[in-house]
Amino acid sequence: MRAVKAAKESAANAAVNAAKKGAAWHRLSLRHTLLLVLLPGMLLVVAAELWLTWRTAVDAAHAAYDRSLLGAIKSIDANISTASGGLGVELPYTMLEFFELTASGQVFYRVATEDGLVEIGNADLPKPPRALQTGQPQFHEAAYYGEPVRVGSYARVLSPPLAGQPGGQRVVIQVAESLQSRSAFTRALVGQSMLRDAALVAVAAALLVFGVAWALRPLERLRAEVQARPPQDLAPVSASGLPADLRPLVEAINHHIERSRRLAEASRRFVDDTSHQLRTPLTTLATQVAFALRAEDPQAQREALEAIKTQLDESVRRTNQLLALARTDTAELALEALDPAALAEAVARDWWSAARDKGVDLGFEPPGRPLRVQAHAGLLKEALSNLLHNAVHYTPRGGQVTVRVRHHGDGAELSVADTGPGIPAQELARAGERFFRASNVALPGSGLGLAIVRSIAERHGGHMRVAAGADQRGLVVTLTLPLEAAPTQG
Repeated sequence: MRAVKAAKESAANAAVNAAKKGAAWHRLSLRHTLLLVLLPGMLLVVAAELWLTWRTAVDAAHAAYDRSLLGAIKSIDANISTASGGLGVELPYTMLEFFELTASGQVFYRVATEDGLVEIGNADLPKPPRALQTGQPQFHEAAYYGEPVRVGSYARVLSPPLAGQPGGQRVVIQVAESLQSRSAFTRALVGQSMLRDAALVAVAAALLVFGVAWALRPLERLRAEVQARPPQDLAPVSASGLPADLRPLVEAINHHIERSRRLAEASRRFVDDTSHQLRTPLTTLATQVAFALRAEDPQAQREALEAIKTQLDESVRRTNQLLALARTDTAELALEALDPAALAEAVARDWWSAARDKGVDLGFEPPGRPLRVQAHAGLLKEALSNLLHNAVHYTPRGGQVTVRVRHHGDGAELSVADTGPGIPAQELARAGERFFRASNVALPGSGLGLAIVRSIAERHGGHMRVAAGADQRGLVVTLTLPLEAAPTQG
């Protein structure tokens, strides 16, 4: 177990170190990263190309000089005679002298029978590493008196054979030359390639540096544009003139700017709404307190204090609604799968006591089938509580309030219907606006309840619908949410 634990810790440490190295690498500028990746890669390619050039030069030198070596072997072979019963060779000295000139060094030769009984020339010339095939030349490199040489070997059948020897006797002809000319030829060819590749690397490096700098100019321009913006400028960044690779970054920046703009707008609206909604109640409270302080009659003081409490209660509710509206506009949604019918029934049960005290009949109608939605439970309860507060508050004694949950199309509908005064038909389109209150309502209120419900519905990808009740009596407010997607079959 200790060994396994140690192995896991070692692997974890290796992963952490690799992550740190990767993070350190990515902290470099994009220009440096590209140059550090591309320049060594280009140098490796050049090194591989030089190695291939060297191999090609060596092969070309062998091909050219081996043909000359074979020519010398053939010339010697043409001057071999066995007519006298022995092995005679008339060396082509002129050809050998010319061959020495082309080889830029000494030339060695050996002519011998295969059994080695008769040898002419340099008898200690290195033997071929493999068995010779009749009529097939063989070339190999060796050292002769400490000097590297190239040896060509050739064998053929003597006709007629030497005196007293059976038929099929072979003669071996070897010619060796120093490698000076070959080496010089190879060095010259590789040197030319190195000069050419060095020039190409210099040009490619210059083009690479210029190309990287040119390619990063839009990024520099984007940085300068964003940096030059005043703090209050929350307009989207223009993606015109930018390469396709930068457009996702600009889109992400614009998405973040839009979220910041919405947050700033929500904050500004909250401050405006709060000042608008609290200025009048605070002024009224100040007036009521001053009246209570001046009043000498205890009954008048009590009535003033009761009015102050009523105003404070309304101010507290109005403040709570403003905070709820700000929260629904800006809060991050942590959605979860939930049953809207169970949630609506629980909220309705919380309001049964208040409805009973008001003399209102509060009922709940569940759906005919199970429903699931992705929603934020706290915000959805806030929306239903606002709808039930309005319905119970405005429905007269003896009236009815009904909470319904049903399936409709691809959504779940949560509705609250009441038998209160409703909203005039010509004003229904404004329901859900901030601080809107119907012209036929005399009871105090803030006009924020339906605005909160509409904001919550829109944050969940749904919508709110306001309509007159049955027989144009009362009001029905419906909150529609998309149903949870059914899992796909694997």
